[in-house]
Amino acid sequence: MSANPPVFATLGCRLNAYETEAMKDLAAQAGVSDAVVVNTCAVTAEAVRKARQEIRKLRRENPDAKIIVTGCAAQTEPETFSNMAEVDIVIGNSEKMQPETWNRMGPDFIGNTERVQVDDIMSVTETAGHLIDGFGTRSRAYVQVQNGCDHRCTFCIIPYGRGNSRSVPAGVVVDQIKRLVDRGYNEVVLTGVDLTSWGADLPAEPHLGDLVMRILKLVPDLPRLRISSIDSIEADDALMRAIATEPRLMPHLHLSLQAGDDMILKRMKRRHLRDDAIRFCEEAKRLRPDMTFGADIIAGFPTETEAMFENSLRLVEECDLTWLHVFPYSVREGTPAAKMPQVGGKAIKERAARLRAAGDLRVDTHLRTQIGRTHHILMENPHMGRTEQFTEVSFATPQTEGEIVTATISGTKNGQLTV
Repeated sequence: MSANPPVFATLGCRLNAYETEAMKDLAAQAGVSDAVVVNTCAVTAEAVRKARQEIRKLRRENPDAKIIVTGCAAQTEPETFSNMAEVDIVIGNSEKMQPETWNRMGPDFIGNTERVQVDDIMSVTETAGHLIDGFGTRSRAYVQVQNGCDHRCTFCIIPYGRGNSRSVPAGVVVDQIKRLVDRGYNEVVLTGVDLTSWGADLPAEPHLGDLVMRILKLVPDLPRLRISSIDSIEADDALMRAIATEPRLMPHLHLSLQAGDDMILKRMKRRHLRDDAIRFCEEAKRLRPDMTFGADIIAGFPTETEAMFENSLRLVEECDLTWLHVFPYSVREGTPAAKMPQVGGKAIKERAARLRAAGDLRVDTHLRTQIGRTHHILMENPHMGRTEQFTEVSFATPQTEGEIVTATISGTKNGQLTV
């Protein structure tokens, strides 16, 4: 019987997708075959449930393959997956990025490797961000510059899956991006678990803004640089200067806000208050009037009263948010928030719906304000591209994927701009 290349299934965040691309290369170099690799997420209990469900489905579809489970859920709950009859090997988040892990499995696969390979993630001091030169479509590449998190928000299990914060050195990042531009990419997105902590573990302790300015200076042929989710309280002076002065830095920031009530923010162990968030958004808009914001907001965090929720709801207007990622709170065992007095499920669902409705109104408002404006649109496929603010634009006439097209917005339809 001929050997088949591994099948990969990715759950969760963009960083997981990045690391799946690296694992594909590592597995191919090691000659791993007849395997299914599941890269799991642990952000909520529901994410872990979905991982187990996906593993069972993949076992039914691949009865003769060896199933390897890795990712954040494998790191935080290795016994959950090692106890599943469908699973052959469990690999931690650090181990999955090491060539020797895959070399041990190699063509002979399971006979010479331990079933559970999950070490203490807190002891890891380096990233493996240099393993691949980004990934994505032909239009946009994602580059991991940071991994892990030093903060301990009371609702979050991710530091225990990712470890403490560690940064990819600036020179490595710049070299990656140069290679991506040489390959024709017109936009690069910097990604990480806690992006604004980049540099704290490097010599001289540079900041994310320093990295952004260095990339834009040393890669002059890069048309567009975008940064993913940031913690606004950690935005440094160089980042604000880049927002104000660098047109190649896209005017779109996704903010890790989580709530708009000071007491809830304290109970979440966040490092900002609502006025800090409002002040940051006002300043970013002053420096870059076309700036748009996305934000993560949790509905129904433990102890949240209706009045506290209303503060979060008002934050949508006060911070001029456009793209909302609304998370109904769910208990995550192993976190301090799981031990706090919980909000009822019905109230959580209703508050999440109200937040989403507020977000829909904000998107509609944003779309209407773009009519008549000219944008430089990066084409993701022949009929859809995105503006500098990450707004989708629909084209009736096919365009070249990966190209930046200049067009004037004529209207809106189905949540998209039209030309």
